[in-house]
Amino acid sequence: MKIGVPKEIKTHEYRVGLVPSSVKELVSRGHQVQIEHNAGVGIGISDEEFVSCGASIAFDADSIFATSDLIIKVKEPQPVECAKLRPQQILFTFLHLAADPKLAQLLMASQVTAFAYETVTDANGHLPLLAPMSEVAGRIAVQNGAHLLERPQGGRGVLLGGATGVAAAQVTILGGGVVGANSIQVALGMGADVTVLDKSVARLTELSQRFGSSLKTIVSTEANVHAAVLNSDLVIGAVLVPGAAAPKIVSKATVKQMLPGSVLIDVAIDQGGCFETSKPTNFDNPTYTEFGVLHQCVTNLPGAVPRTSAFALNNATLPYIIELADKGYKQACMEDTNLMAGLNVCQGKITHAAVAQAVQQTYAEAIKVLQA
Repeated sequence: MKIGVPKEIKTHEYRVGLVPSSVKELVSRGHQVQIEHNAGVGIGISDEEFVSCGASIAFDADSIFATSDLIIKVKEPQPVECAKLRPQQILFTFLHLAADPKLAQLLMASQVTAFAYETVTDANGHLPLLAPMSEVAGRIAVQNGAHLLERPQGGRGVLLGGATGVAAAQVTILGGGVVGANSIQVALGMGADVTVLDKSVARLTELSQRFGSSLKTIVSTEANVHAAVLNSDLVIGAVLVPGAAAPKIVSKATVKQMLPGSVLIDVAIDQGGCFETSKPTNFDNPTYTEFGVLHQCVTNLPGAVPRTSAFALNNATLPYIIELADKGYKQACMEDTNLMAGLNVCQGKITHAAVAQAVQQTYAEAIKVLQA
């Protein structure tokens, strides 16, 4: 199969869809890999390094999209890239369609077969391709929050770990999944006073056992979220409903009552965000203030550390890329229902139920579309 990797064009997105070791593995299996010129330069990988692993270099994105059977990306295709997609082509990348109905319509119109990293599952129902980026995002969120709490950044002037005789910052984490657990780890490590809220008592029990009595756990209800957020210096939104739009669990009214100079970091922004006051930002203009509260809602947060993120992502995606390349998407899906769960768009139809509901499109069951 002809596999193409275009250079990412989203604002300050330096990750790359394949790293050299992945290229070498695919070439060894008889596949042709084309990398766009300088696609890896943002993570310190030269064209020559890709060529040494068996790839060829294309000097523009048009060549990649025109000649590749399988397109591997990191972030969702931008409108100019959607215009280059074509029928019979496979796209494998993060899509986050629930937050972007226009992108869903563009992909449907292109007739491309689009798989979303964030809805591929494993045998336990987990999200193995989202997990490494969630790990990175959870850790970065706390680092960024600590920085934004500094007064020159517009924050309250609070040190996350406090000081001798001075209380540590109050950090509230909404959601105890992969993002939440990693945020907890870093926040506790920095000496913060940390509370996590989650709907699942079983998950809260796991987190309590993992982190001990230094972590406060509270069941997520509207009243409990409101109370916890009001007393927080830093709130991290780590809510996830696979494939669906994130629920708005912090209201505008609650944000209005928060401490001036407190910080909200919405890691759920890729799925629309979990604060009513959230709106997507990028690395050029990562923050804004509303009701005296500093917000950061960057939609590609792991892109801040692109080298770490690219390699971590490839560790997870490569087995699925091999499946698609070796077998083609139909056979691969029929033999692997977890990969089929990643199929979001096929033959102009939305093939993931939660995505279809979020973007208000008719849902077409994936297996029926594949068998048609």
